[in-house]
Amino acid sequence: MKAHILEIDGKKGKEIALPSAFSAIVREDIVAKVLEAKKTRQPYAPSPVGGKQHSASGKIQHVRHVWKTMQGKGISRVPRKIMSRRGSQFNWVGAEIPNAVGGRRAHPPKILSMINTRRINKKEMSLAMKSALAATGNEKIVSQRYERLKEQKISGLPLVVESKITHLKAKELIASLKKVLGDILFEVSLKQRSVRSGKGKARGRKYKKNLGLLLVVGNKEKLKTNVIDVRNVKELNVTDLANGGVGRLTMYTEEAIKEIGERIKWR
Repeated sequence: MKAHILEIDGKKGKEIALPSAFSAIVREDIVAKVLEAKKTRQPYAPSPVGGKQHSASGKIQHVRHVWKTMQGKGISRVPRKIMSRRGSQFNWVGAEIPNAVGGRRAHPPKILSMINTRRINKKEMSLAMKSALAATGNEKIVSQRYERLKEQKISGLPLVVESKITHLKAKELIASLKKVLGDILFEVSLKQRSVRSGKGKARGRKYKKNLGLLLVVGNKEKLKTNVIDVRNVKELNVTDLANGGVGRLTMYTEEAIKEIGERIKWR
């Protein structure tokens, strides 16, 4: 499989042979399995001693025929703490239980339920990486991924650009992307942010944003920008290439293509 190297002004340059991973069969089921295993969630829970830190001393026993119990007092068998005492007479109040003031929570969130313990085999991870790479060069899969591209005809994937693009400033980079991608793909390439409609604005989810274009660069190449996402070959993973599903709009530099061929090989 071959592709043309695009210059920063959008003109086609020389042809380059793509790594064999770009010709792999796209296994969406394996990619979905890897994405599920890579999900992370911040565990949260109340304090394990919450509701049990008594300021008053003493605690009532629940057994019968024992001094300092609730038997024969005409009160419910609710855990209580002693506030004051006069001989065998006590001033006590309910404690610890959820319906008592300052008591523990009834069914608090459990940390263990939030820890992802799924694991992926090495061969499955390798297959998922090849599938994610191959999907970036499949016009049909990419057009199905984006709503704005479903009725458009796109060609020339995967996108390979010369390494000069990593030396451009922000305005020059946007102008170069417009020439390289064309008007159709440029619409979905830039990261955009909009205010969410509805009550989610008041619940910590004020903004909605898209992923935009992913630019894969070589390990020695650097590009700092907020316009698009940038990853080098060493850090590149399935989550970057297939976040939300396979077929993310991705562009590779010439150096990145060479290093991908060295990193990902057929077993």
